[in-house]
Amino acid sequence: MAKTVAKKHYRPAGKKKEGNAAKYVTRSQAVKHLQVNLPLFRRLCILKGIFPREPKKKVKGNHHTYYHVKDISFLQHEPLLEIFRDKRAHERKVKKAEAKKNPDLAKRLRILAPSYKLDRVIRERYPKFIDALRDLDDCLTMVHLFAALPALEREKIEVKRIHDCRRLSHEWQAYISRTHKLRKTFVSVKGIYYQAEVEGQKITWLTPHALQQVMPDDVDFNVMLNFLEVYETLLAFVNYHLYHSINVKYPPILDPRLEALASDLYALARYFDVSSRTSVLDPQASSMSGSKQVETQQDGTPSESELRLAQLQHQLPANEPGALMRLVEDVAGDVEEDDDTRECKKLFKNLKFFLSREVPRESLLFVIPAFGGVVSWEGEGAPFNEDDQSITHKIIDRPTQGRTFLSKREYVQPQWVYDCVNARVILPTEDYMVGRVPPPHLSPFVDHESEGYVPEYAETIKRLQAAARKEVLPLPGVGKEDLEDPQKLLVEGIIDRAEANEAAERKRKMILEQNRYLDELKMEVKGVQDSSTASDNKQSSSKEMEAREESEPDLEQMAQDHANMSKIVMSRNKRNLLEAMEIGKKRKKANVDLLKERKRKIQEAKKSKET
Repeated sequence: MAKTVAKKHYRPAGKKKEGNAAKYVTRSQAVKHLQVNLPLFRRLCILKGIFPREPKKKVKGNHHTYYHVKDISFLQHEPLLEIFRDKRAHERKVKKAEAKKNPDLAKRLRILAPSYKLDRVIRERYPKFIDALRDLDDCLTMVHLFAALPALEREKIEVKRIHDCRRLSHEWQAYISRTHKLRKTFVSVKGIYYQAEVEGQKITWLTPHALQQVMPDDVDFNVMLNFLEVYETLLAFVNYHLYHSINVKYPPILDPRLEALASDLYALARYFDVSSRTSVLDPQASSMSGSKQVETQQDGTPSESELRLAQLQHQLPANEPGALMRLVEDVAGDVEEDDDTRECKKLFKNLKFFLSREVPRESLLFVIPAFGGVVSWEGEGAPFNEDDQSITHKIIDRPTQGRTFLSKREYVQPQWVYDCVNARVILPTEDYMVGRVPPPHLSPFVDHESEGYVPEYAETIKRLQAAARKEVLPLPGVGKEDLEDPQKLLVEGIIDRAEANEAAERKRKMILEQNRYLDELKMEVKGVQDSSTASDNKQSSSKEMEAREESEPDLEQMAQDHANMSKIVMSRNKRNLLEAMEIGKKRKKANVDLLKERKRKIQEAKKSKET
């Protein structure tokens, strides 16, 4: 009997697509559907926040990039698409006028080129302010990166764009410094990492070092400029909202003299002080409506409140930085601060810093005031000079040849400031003195206890923190695992199997020692003096201890049986995931063992040198 072969099902011409074929389209199909070229399609996706998808079943093959159909239809009705088409047609008109050697017409057409704004796009992508804060990490990193890059015509990086990025980054740093929202900082090879907490959201960004930047050839700057276009608008919106939340007018009016000296952060700090003082003296001027501010910006003529701000700003004494903090004392009480903000605000209180010219000035001008300190630098526009007798710390990062040291000052390296910020205590300055090799700069973003290896200097900082808070630390080697049931901690996932075995062994030894001690106390109470009787008691006590050891359950075997039973009832995917986790733990343990071995070798080398 011949087998009946099932015919392959083909979709009729009039029937609609179903499944993934109807939900997803490839990038080439999307470009053809929108009638745009690939760079414009990529730009639209970046501006609107549309990213490729990964369908479970790739209909056209694995070598294609897929987009959701709804995202493409969303782009099809985007007003920016029509504006980009008009710009493309306008560029053709300019090229045609230049080809006909009509420079006047070409110049007039360039002036009348169609323009657009991304305000509506930002409001669509971030309907709430908290959404904008959650997506601010990459934005701040990109803006700070372009603020440090040189202007290049061949890469279409304009001077105005660099200045805008620098202005936006300084406005953000000035707000964080003034409101004391900075929490962590770490200096690495890539740059300086910062973490701030704004309205309950932790924001981490990276700033490059103040060095000459080398422009690589394998980077597509057109894509980065498209991202920067969105991030500039987003950061301007965020700065506007944050400045108005503390009753400060945005955009700020800066002292042109300080701007010319590249002291934008100090100029912004002075602007904050003047604005706070103005809000105290005249609260109606600081609560001007947004429409009034927009009209003032469009007219280009400064309002009466702006002129008063500028006058007050120029009247501020440049040589009295202590007055800057006293101006806002009346307003500071009205703002609700959390415990972290109060702690950060008082870290460098009553401390006065002076920066040498070789230290990273912008970073320290941002970090030190954020934790309550007063800072100046070497050069024009500084609040106070090096001869000021009230200076408590001077930051130096070069050899001390031919320098005079004052007894009332502490001369430290810049790492001392960052380590104090991360530890939230004033560390001793002996190890950070000029000319010495400082202690290791530990990252505050790493949990050493979870990693399994706590550096020696981290333990020292922990003791200093406990001493500052008047806490009593437990004895070394004694934790809560010694007091609780290791089997229970293993099942709950608090500790792994190796730690459970170690804790069980420690607990067993402690129980044996305790039983031996109790037996000796009983013998002393009974007054046993005969040696034979004592020997018999010792033998009986040893037998009792052996019987107790045999009666105690083998925790290692119990943990092994429990793990085997758990693996049996798992599915294959979960079992593979568990094995991958175990492999990761073994690698982590191997790394920890390697670090401990290196530490042991270094200590042995130091001992051999001393002897």
